[in-house]
Amino acid sequence: MKIGIMGLGKIAVKMVQTAQGMEEVCIHAVGSRSLERAGRFAGEYGIGRAYGSYEELAADSEVDLIYVATPHSRHYEDMKLCIGHRKHVLCEKAFTLNAPQAREVLSMARQAGVLCAEGIWTRYLPSRKMISDIISSGAIGTPISITANLGYELTGVERLMNPALGGGALLDVGVYAINFALMVFGEDYESITSGAVFNDQGADVSEGITITWRDGRLAVLHATVLANTDRQGTVFGDKGFLVIDNINNCARIDLYNMNRELVESFKTPDQITGFEYEVEACRKAIRQGSPECPQMPQASTVRVMEIMDTIRGQWGFRYLCEM
Repeated sequence: MKIGIMGLGKIAVKMVQTAQGMEEVCIHAVGSRSLERAGRFAGEYGIGRAYGSYEELAADSEVDLIYVATPHSRHYEDMKLCIGHRKHVLCEKAFTLNAPQAREVLSMARQAGVLCAEGIWTRYLPSRKMISDIISSGAIGTPISITANLGYELTGVERLMNPALGGGALLDVGVYAINFALMVFGEDYESITSGAVFNDQGADVSEGITITWRDGRLAVLHATVLANTDRQGTVFGDKGFLVIDNINNCARIDLYNMNRELVESFKTPDQITGFEYEVEACRKAIRQGSPECPQMPQASTVRVMEIMDTIRGQWGFRYLCEM
């Protein structure tokens, strides 16, 4: 499978490293709004084709899948460009700025008969099934509540500090905490409450989110771009609890009993970068003629966007570039 990368920031390097470690995919071309930058990137990583516009990349007839790695504010238009050229799309999270944009893009992809998937790697990583299997085994009894946090000191990253670029903690790190809760407890939640702190530019930089399910289960989530946190997730049951070391890319899952004694540790598999699982999921889906990846169904992508729209509605916050 020949991949084209649209947008050449740090995350694009990770996708290149991923493909270099896989046997059935390769990076065929890269696209930037600067031909000089595209050429420099392609030369550094041994990529055959470099384009100075996203349109040229989308028009390359040999590209099978385009990985959209542009800022959040561009995802909507960039995916529509790719789909208009009948290209399969893997878009880095957050999928779009809001749910209406997500619905429109996914409808367009289905009409075009191409795959369109959200690249939120935690949905594809083996740790997701490991956590589910441990809970299903009854090791912690009946799950009662979740706590999760994800934070990085990212105040020097302009795209995250600038709301005009879709910046802020919610779309970049809060989305992981929300997905973590939904992966464990499901999407049939009852209510959400939240609060946020904003920087001088108007971007959300820290937030607390509480999600309640109809049966009384509860998730308390924290996301920030002001500080490095321990990134832990904990699932509490009536017979024990699980501690997930890094909800963004789980390295270890620790099982504790009711006496807070460590019972067992589960190490996650070694990986190239972690992105290989979403790439392979896309490859398989394309081969099977499926419009989506089962690990992150399109309905779930829309559901998460709806949750984030609800949260921003509680804040009274809209992005300057929103439709």
